[in-house]
Amino acid sequence: MKIALAQLNYHIGNFESNMLKIISAAKKAQSLGAELVVFAELAISGYPPRDFLEFDDFIDRGEDAVLEIANQCKNIAVIVGVPIRNSAEKGKPLFNAAAFISNGNIKYAKKVLLPNYDVFDEYRYFEPAQEFEVIHFNGKRIALTICEDLWNIGNDPLYLLNPMDDLMGQKPDIMINIAASPFDYLQAKTRAEVLKKNVEKYRIPLIYVNHIGAQTELLFDGGSMVISADNQICMQLPFFLEDMQIIDTGNLQNLSKNIRPVIESSPIELIHDALVMGIKNYFEKLGFTKAILGLSGGIDSAVTLVLAAKALGTENVLGVLMPSQYSSDHSVDDALKLASNLGSPVKIIPIKELYNAFETQLEPEFKNLPFGLAEENIQARIRGVLLMALSNKFGYIVLNTSNKSEAAVGYGTLYGDMNGGLSVIGDVYKTQVFELARFINKDGEVIPENTITKPPSAELRPNQKDSDSLPDYEILDQILYQYIECRKGPKELVMMGFDEGVVNRVLKLVNTNEYKRHQTPPILRISPKAFGTGRRMPIVAKYLS
Repeated sequence: MKIALAQLNYHIGNFESNMLKIISAAKKAQSLGAELVVFAELAISGYPPRDFLEFDDFIDRGEDAVLEIANQCKNIAVIVGVPIRNSAEKGKPLFNAAAFISNGNIKYAKKVLLPNYDVFDEYRYFEPAQEFEVIHFNGKRIALTICEDLWNIGNDPLYLLNPMDDLMGQKPDIMINIAASPFDYLQAKTRAEVLKKNVEKYRIPLIYVNHIGAQTELLFDGGSMVISADNQICMQLPFFLEDMQIIDTGNLQNLSKNIRPVIESSPIELIHDALVMGIKNYFEKLGFTKAILGLSGGIDSAVTLVLAAKALGTENVLGVLMPSQYSSDHSVDDALKLASNLGSPVKIIPIKELYNAFETQLEPEFKNLPFGLAEENIQARIRGVLLMALSNKFGYIVLNTSNKSEAAVGYGTLYGDMNGGLSVIGDVYKTQVFELARFINKDGEVIPENTITKPPSAELRPNQKDSDSLPDYEILDQILYQYIECRKGPKELVMMGFDEGVVNRVLKLVNTNEYKRHQTPPILRISPKAFGTGRRMPIVAKYLS
């Protein structure tokens, strides 16, 4: 049987666009000889629809789209994800379903294992299915599941409910799994390993179809694949690109000879491509075209500018230099050199006089108190006001340039350098930012070498360096990673060899600055545990003494 894998970029709630994209791909697959075309989980509504699922009209439009697809696709079968109503009197009002559409007829497979961790909250909306039945089509028995094959076999008690165990009693010939599996820089490898464990257990081929595209902070990398019964990944669709490929289930062993090889990229390359896609889709799906950011001569704003220029076009990203009396000449020179290397527009708006005006106005209140954090934050907030003023006047979206290390320990100013409509590198540790800069420069200098090699500094007071306030980033990032991504507590961190005083200081900074992170822009998620919807921490709490 010839089956098409359709890996597409959907828009949440844009039923008309999603439906037309699905119909167009199905007709193309038909013209290429496919008998069946497979789309991703909740493709019709987009994923994750979240509380849109509570609107009757939202569900109605999804059901209408299924009917229109059935009407338009009479000569090819279609598998596509859609939310549907639960007609039972008990349970949640909806199912997360896969519609199997053939010759105008519609059957539904319903999701059993509903994720309720990190960014997922499907138990809020959906009822888990209790019945499983293979689909008979063109002489084949298809075991159709919805993301369940991504559950790590043996590691989760809910795996005992895996529908494949029941479906195998009906002797399927092939597994088809439609999914909405978000990207993180470890997920591509983990996903393939888990899928292969399923094939190893059930000994039948597996077709897996994922989303690509960005839905605000969630990034989907695609990587749809086919695994043969002998447990070989014989085809994989590209990361971060729409694509469609057709396979013949009777010739899987020879696929790897004829189709593009499995893509294996370094984590930093994946992060780079994910962030570019994230910026591009955020602007396209909201209908914006132009971005603005503060350009300091530092590495964070440099990397953000390059990523934005790749996503939106150099001419659509404005870098604004806002030097103060504490800004070094080399920082201004580095920022201008970066803009020149990119061919990017740039403006210079000095803030010294604005700062002096604030200082004069506040003198009766501040009296003769020494220069300190308040004066530093005034500079950051002046810059934030200028960026927002230009944004309002000319229709720019402000890109936030704070990295994950800074966001973790509160090394940033609310309503100043933490402003923005989108946080581009807020899930990228400082050490990873340096890696990104090196990756960007792999084919020649784009980011000035001095920007990469000079000691990081906010330049809000004379001779300031980040290391004056924080541990070296090589140490800081290791502690943050173990605490945030790996959920290691203070005692465990000390047992791992980190200095107890440094651990307690860093973790206290992380916990006491949760209130700041609740007021920051959405962050493009590239790690297994990002700030935002996937990390729900109380603001008023005391974890450390």
